[in-house]
Amino acid sequence: MTVEIRVLFEDWADTAVGLPKYETAGAAGADVRANFPVDQRGAGYHLRPGERWVCPTGLRIEIPHGYEVQMRPRSGLALKHGISLPNTPGTIDSDYRGPLGVLLINLSDQVFHVQHGDRVAQMIVAPVIQARFAVTSDLSETDRGQGGFGSTGRA
Repeated sequence: MTVEIRVLFEDWADTAVGLPKYETAGAAGADVRANFPVDQRGAGYHLRPGERWVCPTGLRIEIPHGYEVQMRPRSGLALKHGISLPNTPGTIDSDYRGPLGVLLINLSDQVFHVQHGDRVAQMIVAPVIQARFAVTSDLSETDRGQGGFGSTGRA
């Protein structure tokens, strides 16, 4: 199934960085790239250990009603450099029209340099089902019951 995500470049954005892109035919996530304002393109950004930072993408998106976009870490950045997203998956709702930023965190003990055009996250498009919440006086029984964290196996 294909869903159209409408994309608008910010006035300052470098359109040569391009749109989010699926790098292989079987990819679930489209790679999203850092897109810096003109005065920051040469220097990029030095993400210090433990620091959280919103990386600009230069994009705004329109997601169809009934869908969301999830921002997720790139596994290579996480493994090799300790770069992740602290709110993963980060949800972008269909009614949001502001700038698309990627909240990065450096979990390593080394400074990580984000350069203009670097792939910084992956974007997943997913359907949304909204629930109806109803107060009740009891809940159905299950084998697990009230067992919490670690109750189904090794903690």
